[in-house]
Amino acid sequence: MRRNNTALFYFFIPILTACTFFSFSVISTAYTLTEGMQGRTVTALQKDLKALGYFNISPTGYYGDVTVAAVKKFQANKGLTQDGMAGEDTLSYIDRLLGRHRDILLKEGIRGNNVTALQSDLKALGFITISPTGYYGDVTAAAVKRFQARYGLSQDGEAGSETLAVIDRLLGRIRTVPPASSSASPSAVSISRGGDDIYDYMPPWFDKVENIFARGDSAKVYDIKTGLSFNIKRTYGYNHADCETLTSQDTAIMKKIYGGQWSWTRRAVIIIVDGRKIAGSMAGMPHAGADSQPGEAYVTWRSGGYGAGDNLDDVKNNDMNGHFDIHFYGSRTHGTNRVDSGHQEMVREAAEWAVDKY
Repeated sequence: MRRNNTALFYFFIPILTACTFFSFSVISTAYTLTEGMQGRTVTALQKDLKALGYFNISPTGYYGDVTVAAVKKFQANKGLTQDGMAGEDTLSYIDRLLGRHRDILLKEGIRGNNVTALQSDLKALGFITISPTGYYGDVTAAAVKRFQARYGLSQDGEAGSETLAVIDRLLGRIRTVPPASSSASPSAVSISRGGDDIYDYMPPWFDKVENIFARGDSAKVYDIKTGLSFNIKRTYGYNHADCETLTSQDTAIMKKIYGGQWSWTRRAVIIIVDGRKIAGSMAGMPHAGADSQPGEAYVTWRSGGYGAGDNLDDVKNNDMNGHFDIHFYGSRTHGTNRVDSGHQEMVREAAEWAVDKY
């Protein structure tokens, strides 16, 4: 009997080893998408990267060098390991940015990319001032409590599904999850339509528009009141877009929109980038530059009363000294690092106009 048991033991060892190896292989590949792979999961990744402004072509379902480059760019911007592979860390960060957080509970003592994303969101909304650390400490807990108090939530300092859903709502990630009694798949999540269409034109500046309309990119500005439009280039800025007109003709059109006089007055505009229409707010006062001097050189005079300093004028011979500001949903001023309510009103006005006209 002992001999038979021993024989059976040695008979099953190779089988168990093979099964164990196979199981771990399935688990590991399920969480990592790499170059050369293809299929619906790759298509879904490409769609997500496109939504976040990192993938500019139509999804193909093939994980080639274009997808690798897009993943590396995303990883670099989010402080992740830049290996070009979409593993669990990268995919969970993407999910958090796109509002997929069912059953997530973030609380004090937790570390990770979901915490980093939460801190980025709280910073965009003005509830935290420090740079994201990825650690849920007392500063983050206090910021969450302030957010919860502002929006009538239970003030426990923990970011659960209800708190995260309100954050998503404010940042334009409008999503509906089927109720528990629904026969729909529990993972089914869809963008709300109908009365919420306004948010289609109001993606948040941080993590979205700042990548869609990156430094060096060109776009068209459409003024909703006059119907006039002109071409611009984003040349500077991090809290919002510092822009310059491309030509003297564009400058003349912009000045005409303001009645022939430069002004800090905010105007509701639509920014068109690669065919995508985004609600914005423009201030029509060129500042901090001199068209006749080399860009970023130290100069003794700069427009807008800025005095001596670095010449923030990149586009030359466009009849504009310096640059002007364009704000988006959740963007901030550079001087105070605060969300400007006047600009946000114009952004919303532009979005409401777009819903009606487009």
